[in-house]
Amino acid sequence: MAKNVYSGSRWEKLAAYSRARRIGPCVAVSGTVAVDAQGQVVGLGDAYQQARFILQKIETALREAGASLSDVTRTRLYLADMRHFEEVGRAHKDVFQGIDPATSAVQVAALVDPAMLVEIEADAYIE
Repeated sequence: MAKNVYSGSRWEKLAAYSRARRIGPCVAVSGTVAVDAQGQVVGLGDAYQQARFILQKIETALREAGASLSDVTRTRLYLADMRHFEEVGRAHKDVFQGIDPATSAVQVAALVDPAMLVEIEADAYIE
């Protein structure tokens, strides 16, 4: 079984990708940023709020793919500035405490928009 989940972002059409893709029991959620349905960055200057918004978007994509946050096995945190790690880590903990997926946190040279402080990916496995 293969299923794509789309969020309607302009980047999905531009680069030919989906928000999430499920093949069998595996779900991969694409790098997700804090952009709302109108294309506006949410939580300007606030890495915690951006991460929380992103994790809500990831949760929605997982649900549409037939998974949940408890199925997440790995996350990847891409930060524009590692000084924001504690804020992003706190948001990650708020969502994943008790699930405790494997994760990575790396600083990148830039994200798509300078107002974006973090981008998050997730992988899930549905038993």
